[in-house]
Amino acid sequence: MIKVKKVIALILASAFLMSLLVTGCTTKGTAPSSPADQKSEPRELVVYSNRNEKFVQALLDKFSSDTGIKVVALHGANPLQIIEEANNVRADIFISNDLGSLGYLHLQGLLQESNPNGIETIPEFFRADDNAFFAISVRARGLIYNKDLITEEDMPKSVEDLFDPKWAEVENGYAITRGGNGGMLGHVSALRYQWGDEKTALWIAAIRSNSAGIYQGHGEIRRAVGAGEHTFGLVNNYYFHQQLLEPDNNNVGFIYLDQGDGQMGAVSNAAGVGLVKGGPNEAGAAAFLEWLLMPENQAAFVGESLELLINSQFSAAYPAETQPHIVDFNSLKIQDMPVKELGNYFEGTKELIQASGLDLDLK
Repeated sequence: MIKVKKVIALILASAFLMSLLVTGCTTKGTAPSSPADQKSEPRELVVYSNRNEKFVQALLDKFSSDTGIKVVALHGANPLQIIEEANNVRADIFISNDLGSLGYLHLQGLLQESNPNGIETIPEFFRADDNAFFAISVRARGLIYNKDLITEEDMPKSVEDLFDPKWAEVENGYAITRGGNGGMLGHVSALRYQWGDEKTALWIAAIRSNSAGIYQGHGEIRRAVGAGEHTFGLVNNYYFHQQLLEPDNNNVGFIYLDQGDGQMGAVSNAAGVGLVKGGPNEAGAAAFLEWLLMPENQAAFVGESLELLINSQFSAAYPAETQPHIVDFNSLKIQDMPVKELGNYFEGTKELIQASGLDLDLK
């Protein structure tokens, strides 16, 4: 069993959609007008999130129910908003769908040190040296495939296999997301770290040319593969778990890439939280971090997303139908991309993808 070293892929989410939701103790409205307004309400917490709202809102409702602390939630927030508000800080917590965004904010000096109870449950390679941000759930990149169209033995086993134009000839072809998708951005960042820009640019050109479908998101890919519209697709592993729960079109398998000797390991990413520097509700933020690190709440953070828990001992949280397919993340061979590389690939990755045209493609 190959032990995980350090995983990270840099992404800065491209969407900048903002909405606020009231459910239970959670407040809906505009973002708070100023820190002073929030300091008058010590039992309040302001959370900015770029993670899918359906994966976050139930977690925030549970926090409010458990603690009595009211939450103002700004869903669809872009990390750039934290940068724009640096001189007028409004958020206490930033929840990110990838650890790379948190690393980028930390490099900009916008997250601050923390030492919450329970932080030792998160391995050191999944958190900043000063615990200003840390991951809770992880996922690995790989290929979902339709078992009616191809066998596991005939599937690509390495990301480098996709250089081969023969995969353009496979029945119904394969699917990828456009380059502006967060998962693809992170994947390209990881390849730049591993290969350098020249080889990575050639890989982008190959998949752009050889793929039969380029989609906006991974949910579209997993449904298309399940329906037999494509033989396989490049996605995060939890989309495979989600497709297994569909009432039909669920005869699918999944390949974790580059698991062999001498191979780089699967490209991985993680979702987590960061403590915003100078946030208006310091006590509420501290309470949230310690609450989140409780085992039951780490499982709640994963929720319906069906990502992999860093702490696999909490795997009873998964639906019974998917449990046989859930792997222990620590059993996978994962690309070694040090946490100190966070943020260093942000600008260059976006530029490389934009130059390729893949950020605009849909087909």
